[in-house]
Amino acid sequence: MKVYERSPLDVAAVRADFPILDREVGEDTPLVYLDNAATTQTPEPVIDAISRYYREYNANVHRGIHTLSQEASLAYEAAHDRMADLIGAPGGREEIVFTKNTTEAINLVAYAWGLSNLGAGDAVVLTEMEHHASLVTWQQIAQRAGAEVRYVRVEDDGRLDLDHAGELIDDDVAMVSAVHASNVLGTVNPLDELAAMAHEHDALILGDGAQTVPNRPVDVAALDVDFFAFSGHKMAGPTGIGVLWARESILEEMEPFLYGGEMIREVTWETATYNELPWKFEAGTPPIAEAVGLAAAADYLDDVGFETIQAHEDYVARYALERLEEREDVRVFGPGPEVDRTGLVSFQMEGIHAHDLSSILNDHGVAVRAGHHCVQPLHRKLGVPATARASFYLYNTREEVEALLDGLDAARDIFG
Repeated sequence: MKVYERSPLDVAAVRADFPILDREVGEDTPLVYLDNAATTQTPEPVIDAISRYYREYNANVHRGIHTLSQEASLAYEAAHDRMADLIGAPGGREEIVFTKNTTEAINLVAYAWGLSNLGAGDAVVLTEMEHHASLVTWQQIAQRAGAEVRYVRVEDDGRLDLDHAGELIDDDVAMVSAVHASNVLGTVNPLDELAAMAHEHDALILGDGAQTVPNRPVDVAALDVDFFAFSGHKMAGPTGIGVLWARESILEEMEPFLYGGEMIREVTWETATYNELPWKFEAGTPPIAEAVGLAAAADYLDDVGFETIQAHEDYVARYALERLEEREDVRVFGPGPEVDRTGLVSFQMEGIHAHDLSSILNDHGVAVRAGHHCVQPLHRKLGVPATARASFYLYNTREEVEALLDGLDAARDIFG
């Protein structure tokens, strides 16, 4: 018996909140949007919140004493509070830094913490699942610092080899940086276990939650990580905003990543002192409208219920996994439905490059991602240059999985 025989969600009601899902692509072809691991669609309440900001209180924050600036400042600060509440940040607003995206959040840690704390003889441990935002960034910082980068092996079933992690994480390790869930395999990694290994050797750990915060309850205190990063546009929010959470004591010790307005307290011709947290890390005009929209997205997803979203996504993804694995011409990557995984399915169709497959699917209105998904080394390990990836979210249905399968049949008819 499968874990989820039916969805706990009123999907029709949810879909009514996403106007873009009603559009057609091509000639009278309904859109089937299955590229949610890249970016999710935006519901009306989020669009309305952003529109209301521009229509009613558009102003810069923390710079004026007029009404609009005060209202914008309060909304911007409240967005920090909302994100702290969303992920269980024990230190509240002071621990929430807004960035452009997950990539910038990881870069902030790598530059502001890494360059000051890594040196010759130190090691950074990553996983073979890391996407380029983590992998390339830590490579570069480690090279500058003279540190070593080590990679935790991915097993054939798509899960991390935790025994190997235990061998790699020793007293030389200063930082462990790991994806909470792979954007290729869907595997959800045991960040709490990796955190325990890291802390046993006095190392810090950064969790990349880009693929988990949108679809399940996340509690950074329970995970016991030291840094945690995620993006707004993957959780029904706007583009242009991401979040870095870090322990307040660590942020206090870190130097700023960017310098400029708002992040200073006092400036002389010779030097400067810096603002209190989190503004110390938010130089210049911040993403105000985006923060308002992100807070509205958190409210929307909370109203639906993160456990409900996770169950629905699992329900649709399990169906897709089962149907794809029935096909002899399809190879599916990542763990099976019996383990904790997110709602994305990467696959290869025999004799058809992923880009060609994606193009044919697009002709049938089905939007999937094709390529290496910013994880080239993992694709080399899997022995494929590229995969197609269908990723599901709270508004997708089993009927849309059928549309995907019909598109695969059409591709097979073309390529023989």
